[in-house]
Amino acid sequence: MAEPIRLVVVDDHAIVRQGLRSILERESDIQVVGEAATAAQALDLVALERPHIVLLDLKLSAGSDTAGLALCGELTRQPAAPGVLVVTTFLDEQLVLSAIQAGARGYVLKDVDAVALVAAIRAVRGGESAFDSHSAAMVVRSLAGGTAPSPGPGLTSREQAVLTLLARGLSNAAIGRELYISATTAKFHVGNLMRKLSVSRRAEAVYAGSKLGLI
Repeated sequence: MAEPIRLVVVDDHAIVRQGLRSILERESDIQVVGEAATAAQALDLVALERPHIVLLDLKLSAGSDTAGLALCGELTRQPAAPGVLVVTTFLDEQLVLSAIQAGARGYVLKDVDAVALVAAIRAVRGGESAFDSHSAAMVVRSLAGGTAPSPGPGLTSREQAVLTLLARGLSNAAIGRELYISATTAKFHVGNLMRKLSVSRRAEAVYAGSKLGLI
């Protein structure tokens, strides 16, 4: 059997952590290996447990709504960094963008249903991005709105189509279904467009493509 997805929950509210643990531990392929309420606790726990995924709230103190952003950056700069999936109550264009720039691989709101949250976790573990429809649309609107298209990096029409679907947060399999190609072919196109955009993450491809006016 495949190794379970080892996951740490970081949120300053115990009831939220307990609720997420209760939901996620129903999944046979997900193992919650720890909880943390502060950035310091999270760093110590991640160093000890080496999780694959960190579910991270952006509000980790009463005095700041964005303390989690700094922690996100610290976590993603580490060797063998975990995939960070932001799970928060805040839907704000600048926060979504800042989370991407800090290395987050996904951004979902706390009102997401359990099925979508589990799917997002599995997507991040699989090296994909995981943005809910609200945050994905917000990124595209924030970055592309009101900007003149810039010369592109030579994307083919198929790569352009794949990039547009990436901005919707689709997985390789879902992109394949949309374009009537296999998931393997979709992955090939994703890799090509990421190379052309000089990025290493799918979320960064959306960010770069939007800045270039490609989306």
